[in-house]
Amino acid sequence: MIDFPAATAVHRKMPKEAFYKHLPLTKPLKDKFVSDVDRIYVENSLTRETLNLTADSAVDEILLVSIALKKQEIDAKILEAIVKQNPHKLVFHLTFEDRGQLALYHGKLYRTAWMPSEELALSAKGYSLAEIWDGLIEQIALHEERAEVPAGRSIDERLALQERIVKLEKLIAKTEAAAWKEQQPKKRFELYSKLQKYQKELEELNDGRK
Repeated sequence: MIDFPAATAVHRKMPKEAFYKHLPLTKPLKDKFVSDVDRIYVENSLTRETLNLTADSAVDEILLVSIALKKQEIDAKILEAIVKQNPHKLVFHLTFEDRGQLALYHGKLYRTAWMPSEELALSAKGYSLAEIWDGLIEQIALHEERAEVPAGRSIDERLALQERIVKLEKLIAKTEAAAWKEQQPKKRFELYSKLQKYQKELEELNDGRK
């Protein structure tokens, strides 16, 4: 459930054709936009006024944009182009039939997994729009946090930790497969040494020791 205060509701339809014509997209991406996107609405506008906040913030508005799709897929470059053309912070609610996905851009595009729409959860919590934005990043980009995180870590530090864990998991799988196939003892030993190094680092990251 997307739980934003009623005072933030907008539900304003954005004409699809006028919308994509202003985006810096290549011809193939414009074609994808036309073929993949059904409807676009600005659903909520989170501001100091609509949330009755008193604290100042570098973030002045957060918009929830819902995009109904014709299939369970949208090119990340389309979402990135929308973000880069908008001066405000954006959260995307992507829908296809009875399934949904949440996404936002923070240095790169982060998405939750696709899931039944009733299982999506998002809320606005904090004393400033900057705190609320950090909370939205946490709920979407760190939806399934992979490690025990030491107290005091910032959102960016937690994201970097998560990305390192994902990278290590891929390296472990790749190195393990290569070691099984390698016939030369010396090269196989080198691969197993690398594997042990990756596994040790992953264990330390997962346990919050790094």
